[in-house]
Amino acid sequence: MIKSRTKHYYKKYNLKNNRMKPLIVINFKTYREASGDNALKLAANIRKVRRSKYQIVMVPPMLTVREIAKKNTHKVFAQYVSPYTYGSHTGSIMLEELKNSGVTGTLLNHSEKKLPFKVLTETIELCKKSKITTIVCASTINEAKKVANLKPNYIAYEPKALIGGDISVTEADPDIIIKVIKAVKSVNRNTKVLVGAGVHSKEDLGHALLLGAHGVLIGHAVAKAKNPKRFLTEMLIS
Repeated sequence: MIKSRTKHYYKKYNLKNNRMKPLIVINFKTYREASGDNALKLAANIRKVRRSKYQIVMVPPMLTVREIAKKNTHKVFAQYVSPYTYGSHTGSIMLEELKNSGVTGTLLNHSEKKLPFKVLTETIELCKKSKITTIVCASTINEAKKVANLKPNYIAYEPKALIGGDISVTEADPDIIIKVIKAVKSVNRNTKVLVGAGVHSKEDLGHALLLGAHGVLIGHAVAKAKNPKRFLTEMLIS
């Protein structure tokens, strides 16, 4: 049923007239298929995907982010950044170095790397000063509202139970997306909402956009695809 309505979603969403292009964020995580040399190959395949109506963002493992950012035509975000400037912070991921490498944003507070709220607050503030885009993950409506007070650029709603699975939240509980967007907008109208957890098809993307999300956060569906370029190309309907 959802498949037969995909084109209707896109027509109604009207990508041509939308002031900002939907964001397609691809989180490589630390899958074997998306780490080391495999990360470079995956990034090269994603670079070949051209869809002018979307913004494609790659979020590769930290040890490959610099090399991928230097070669990339799509935006590259870091999977994490520390809330510090230069100094005695052994083992930290310095925002200045990421920025100098060509990184333009960061993914924060993923369910696999939750941050204390104080640390999250300090990190977002540091990113604002350096003009680094922030995508902050939230797994509940209450968490999304709390994060919205920090005024990140994006909040990625990802119910933890669906992360890494094959059932998208757009299919499992579409009403919750509407509620999350409403909750975020009630706190901060400038923060946009992305949909994550189980997103793996053009139907999931189309449905997310129709429900009011500004894009999607994708993990294993691209990173573990047999042909990532074909998968992404088919997902991004024009």
